[in-house]
Amino acid sequence: MTLYLNMRAAAVGGPVIDPYVLEGDGTTAPQGMTPLAWDSIAGLVRNRNVLMATHGFNVSYASGLCSLGRLEAALGLSASDVYFGVLWPGDFWLPAINYPFEGATSINAGRRLATFCNKWLAPAKSLSFASHSLGARLVLETTGRLTRPAKTLCLTAGAINDDCLDAEYAGAASNAAAASVLASRRDTVLSLAFPPGDIISDLLHGDHKPGRAALGYDGPAAPVAGTVSPTQIPDKMNYGHGDYLPPGDPDAAAAGGKWRNVAGFIARAFRGEMQSWP
Repeated sequence: MTLYLNMRAAAVGGPVIDPYVLEGDGTTAPQGMTPLAWDSIAGLVRNRNVLMATHGFNVSYASGLCSLGRLEAALGLSASDVYFGVLWPGDFWLPAINYPFEGATSINAGRRLATFCNKWLAPAKSLSFASHSLGARLVLETTGRLTRPAKTLCLTAGAINDDCLDAEYAGAASNAAAASVLASRRDTVLSLAFPPGDIISDLLHGDHKPGRAALGYDGPAAPVAGTVSPTQIPDKMNYGHGDYLPPGDPDAAAAGGKWRNVAGFIARAFRGEMQSWP
């Protein structure tokens, strides 16, 4: 059974809502989820290391349940750890058209998640975050608003500006004891689709420099604080944008796949171990 923090009001699209905790097996159909009582949260996390992992753009509620549930199973967490899959509405019925607007959605979700963490997860020993794609903006927004430092950040295939860790989200980076970045130059979504979509997002929000490459394409634009560790996937391994997380379809096999290397990367980041690839 996996724990989830749900910020969705609808199965596809819909507004961001304040997070609440669900428990269930999202990797099988039907995906039966049970809401947990608010007074049970403190006991779940007290003196334990919490890892919150989130998906990126264009992931439905059902796909998020399955993918993030499968990720937990591959991480090899210990009894002293607690995992939450973070579900947020970064999707729409017309995803390609809606993408530039989802930056604001991820910021909204990140702010709500920070409020939840500060209020309900205070008894936890530590808080860590992992993300894929546009989920990077969500977890950075969260980390920058925490009332205590995060233990670790792990940003994979980040669909966010490559200078974010020393510009827009420098405060978030400094509020984490360690951060890992995983990038691939074979990610055609980030090399082709991210720049034009981000330019439109720049025009809408004006909260970061226009025309930047994505963090998840070639890593940070320049060396950043010593707490940030970038890893570039070799081109010959041909990692695309969809190779970082497990399949989101319960009927799709998940036994193999490139995503398992990424799960190992996330697990090492969470444990504070020296990174290697794969």
